[in-house]
This record gives sequence, C-alpha cells and structure tokens, in this order.
Amino acid sequence: MKSLLPILYWLLPVIALPQAKDSVVAKISANMRIGTQSTKPEIFTNGFIDIMNNGQVNASARFIRLCIGEPGRLAIPLSLYSGVSANNFQNQSSPAGGPKSNDHLVNGYINPLSGLVNLSMDGVLFFKKTEKVTKAGLLYHTGERVLNGYKTGLVSNPQTGKPVNFLNSFATLGLYFQTGAWERSNAKNVGVFWLVIRYHICYTNPSQIRDFLPDIQTNGVYSGYSLGFGIEINTLVNIKAIYYKYIKQPEIDYSLPIYQFSFNYSLK
Repeated sequence: MKSLLPILYWLLPVIALPQAKDSVVAKISANMRIGTQSTKPEIFTNGFIDIMNNGQVNASARFIRLCIGEPGRLAIPLSLYSGVSANNFQNQSSPAGGPKSNDHLVNGYINPLSGLVNLSMDGVLFFKKTEKVTKAGLLYHTGERVLNGYKTGLVSNPQTGKPVNFLNSFATLGLYFQTGAWERSNAKNVGVFWLVIRYHICYTNPSQIRDFLPDIQTNGVYSGYSLGFGIEINTLVNIKAIYYKYIKQPEIDYSLPIYQFSFNYSLK
C-alpha cells in the first residue's frame, strides 16, 4: 500500500482535472504564434502523464502560462510547470538496501518538460501565416529547471542516498509539421496530426553534479535528438509518442534509446 502513495500523489492533478480540448503541443500550435497570443493568463490549463520504456512515470500540471510583451505583437510566452515528477515508481534502492539510483537523470536531461520546477518559453514559429491546418514551422523550447539527484558513496556514509536539487539550463530547436486529423464518422471535429524532429542540449555546472556524484567525469553538457508524433482530436484522443537518443552517451550508465508515450490533458 505504501508503494502506491507516490503514484497517487503525482497522478492527483491529472485525476482532478478532466480531459478536455487540446494538449500541450496543440496549445503551442494554436496560441503560441507570434502576433496571435492570448493576453489572458492560463492557470492549471494543461498537463501530461509520461510513461518511459525504463519504467519511469512522469506527471505534471502547468501552473501558469502568460505572455510578456505587446498584445498582438511580438511577445514571449512563459510557462511554469509545477509538480513535474522525476520519480521512478520502481524501487529506487538496490536489493541489498544500497543507495538510490540516478538513472532517472538520463530521462530528465533530454526531456524538456522534466524537472521538479520548470520555467520555460516554448512555441512554434510557422513559416507562413495561414488559417489552413496543414503548415510547418520551427519549434523551440528553452528555460531553466530544477532537477534532483541522490548522493552516491559508501553505504556506511549517512549522506549516501540523500536527495540534492540542482539547476539545469536547457534548449531545444526543431522542425514541426502538422496536418488535419478527424474521426471518420465526424468530419466536423477536425484535430491535428503532428510530426517533429528536435535537437536537445542542456547544461549544469559540473561542480553541482559532483556534489552528489563525486566520481563522475563530466563537463556538464548533455545533448541528443528526438523524433515524435502525436494525434489531438477534441474529446476523442490526445496522445503522443517520442523517441530520444543521446548524441554523447551520458556518464550515468544507461545507453538504451528512450521511448516516451504520453497522455495529455487540457482544461480551458
């Protein structure tokens, strides 16, 4: 029963907020275009549940979204994600009761929506201004987040296994394409099918990483790429799947590709 408490804690925002219209990416397509931003702040309007191929589950709610700048002109869209989980719901300890694992950082470094707190700006700059559903553009996402790790060392050391929070700067840039999608029996409810390919990079001061991984050899830079697609149709389906791959394998011993399957929700 105790093992279910962390899961219930992180899934509570998703259970409490019913699924409605668009997802995070649909919001990017609809509201993040230069010159068409909404000036009204959005509070707890979006969230997601991510399921990774290594058994990790992430859950988050977007606390607030607002635009900084001139309404109807160039503006910077800011989002604050609250309650983003970096927890692995598998047993973090070794069978012998050893220190907790830092394997979750491999997902955390490359996923732009990871972190205990994530303050970032994201959007799509479409190549052409058109009302048509089918269009292409540049997708960007950059910001600061707080990640967490666990101190490693001898089991006899009382500091071993203690959590450490640290800042991480990240940025992604990629090509985005979308077109229409709808249910065969309801052509009026037109949604979006999208494809994206992105480059990811993040940085943490190496001294902060060595604070909990003293034996690591790192310059604090991690980079990779991702390929993804998603389908978003109002009141019907709202899912995405993304494949991540590191260009340089992180020093943490985890070399397999990362697969992410997500359920998104939105409340307007």
